[in-house]
Amino acid sequence: MLSTLKEQIALGSAEEYLSSLFEKIDKSRLNAFTTLDKERALSKAREFDKKPWHGRLAGVPVAIKECISTEGIQTTCSSRILKGYVPPYDACVVERLKADGAIVMGKTNMDEFAMGTSTENSAWGPTRNPWDLDAVPGGSSGGSAAAVAGGEAPCALGSDTGGSVRCPASFCGIVGLKPTYGLISRFGLIAYANSLEQIGPLTTTVEDTAILMEIIAGHDWRDSTSTPQENVSYLPDLKNGVKGLKVGVPKEYFGEGVDEDVKKAVWDAISVLEDLGVTRTEVSLPHTKYALPAYYIIAMSEASSNLARFDGLRYGLRIGEDKDWHTTFSEIRAAGFGPEVKRRILLGTYALSAGYYGRYYLKALKVRTLIKNDFLAALRGVDFLVGPTMPQPAFKIGEKVNDPLTMYMADVFTVPINLAGVPAISVPCGFAGKLPIGLQIMGRHFDEGTVLRAAQAFEEATPYHKKTPEVA
Repeated sequence: MLSTLKEQIALGSAEEYLSSLFEKIDKSRLNAFTTLDKERALSKAREFDKKPWHGRLAGVPVAIKECISTEGIQTTCSSRILKGYVPPYDACVVERLKADGAIVMGKTNMDEFAMGTSTENSAWGPTRNPWDLDAVPGGSSGGSAAAVAGGEAPCALGSDTGGSVRCPASFCGIVGLKPTYGLISRFGLIAYANSLEQIGPLTTTVEDTAILMEIIAGHDWRDSTSTPQENVSYLPDLKNGVKGLKVGVPKEYFGEGVDEDVKKAVWDAISVLEDLGVTRTEVSLPHTKYALPAYYIIAMSEASSNLARFDGLRYGLRIGEDKDWHTTFSEIRAAGFGPEVKRRILLGTYALSAGYYGRYYLKALKVRTLIKNDFLAALRGVDFLVGPTMPQPAFKIGEKVNDPLTMYMADVFTVPINLAGVPAISVPCGFAGKLPIGLQIMGRHFDEGTVLRAAQAFEEATPYHKKTPEVA
């Protein structure tokens, strides 16, 4: 918790606290970080100890996902093709964190170019789950989630294209928010699928998530998708409770393929909300079954276009002597991209090719509209929706990595939210054995206040967020 951290800094020093984190990371088996900015971070901490500056995150270390640009710190998207690339500028969210007093401690591991659900598709090796070192932490922001859950960072930023903040939050037993599309600037986020992705916080409590959201949200003229939201305020909503609110439970989110432990934990969570004064009603999101194919066509098509710029000719990987342009371009991309990235580029290029653009991509966009309309209709009569974040707890490392279709199916409850552009948060709601389970709370566009309010009420009424892994 950020409040706990401030107490620790008050008792000792920011430098001592940050040094203890770096020592823990150096001994860790999680592989949550790819790069640590020790020298600059410790220098900042020493400055803070000598003359503390103001800000809600003053002196607080923050971990940043590998696909978010950080001036002077290598940013590779966990891909060989960007090895050695050091951005000359900060992403908007990093600028805002620094302006509020935060100290960037390093970059966290991820699935290469955010393409994955397990953080196994990384050029720097897989990240491990702090609750079980043989299990995945979720993805693609698995490094950020594992770092927070494992006590290696008090908070972190991730990005969410189809569940990449909420999935690892669920698997690692922490809080992760995917904001409304356009609420947080994407300037400095290395693009995978522009129309779907959003930067979001990963923390140990809902209050900490609200604090980070107040700092990083808001309009940015450099991002054409950024909406004119200014001076967002969420903390006051957290005190209001949920008595009198209405919750919708989508019947499609409890069908075949959902683990029984997950079903029980989520229904128990719904009962807790009812005990707090929430009225429950069943709703329908009828086009949910089309969400996965629509999402992967759209995401892969956008990835095919976005990743065309990575050729090693201006920055990143270079191999051997230069040959003719086509040969050099092909050899660099063959060596620089991993198998999952290549798969998605090829599928996306196929979907956009002559004769198939209308058959696949345009049809997927129409399905996307239907899914968005499902959420608008379902939320018309209720204040928020709830369901499982993931259909199962964390699976074993290597269990699904060679079966991409099964891996994609794990995103069945997270991708509809990105297609619709609505906000959703994952909060811990139970355990399957020793592995955490996440409750997903979904809301109307730009109604993060209600989503956070419901999450806070549930968190205060349950003990799950207080539990920490013994493995890490």
